[in-house]
Amino acid sequence: MNQHSYHNLFKIISTVGLLCSVILCVYGWRSGVFTSQEKLQELIDGFGIAGPFVFILFQIVQVIIPILPGGVSCLAGVVLFGAWKGLLYNYIGICIGSVFAFLIARYYGRPILYKFFSDKMIQKYDKITSKNGNFSKWFALAIFLPVAPDDFLCYLAGTTEMSLQKFTITIFCCKPFAISLYSLGFAVIFSKILVLINH
Repeated sequence: MNQHSYHNLFKIISTVGLLCSVILCVYGWRSGVFTSQEKLQELIDGFGIAGPFVFILFQIVQVIIPILPGGVSCLAGVVLFGAWKGLLYNYIGICIGSVFAFLIARYYGRPILYKFFSDKMIQKYDKITSKNGNFSKWFALAIFLPVAPDDFLCYLAGTTEMSLQKFTITIFCCKPFAISLYSLGFAVIFSKILVLINH
């Protein structure tokens, strides 16, 4: 596939992904899916056996258009599907969403960063990445450890010289630890809170 074909592929994937995300985001916000655990549960239950696919789509959207903190949506996966299935669905959705975010940023360039993130955040991570030099290694460490805004970093990576192949490998290999920490860690905290409330 030549460079022109890659450019067209990026254009199609990024545009479709962004449009679908905006539509689903508006629907989710107006229906209360993004703000209510009960609403999300009702939505997932309503799809029956297709529920996991709907939740994975939900995770993809919330990465592309970051409305909720990642820990909140990971907790929702565990609460809705149990620890291990929830972890799996979180992992699939977040990784796919991360690749879409990268592709969108690769096509639209740095201006897309200013659509979703504050100038302060962009300037902060610009300084860190330029100071440390090797963005790929720094990015892998940041994705592995939940110490930085992953959604933003995926968009930022798309504006660098990092290849799609290296980005994808990094995401699928480094994400499991952070997602496990969020999914299972928040689930334990949530269960303890419920116990305290019920007593």
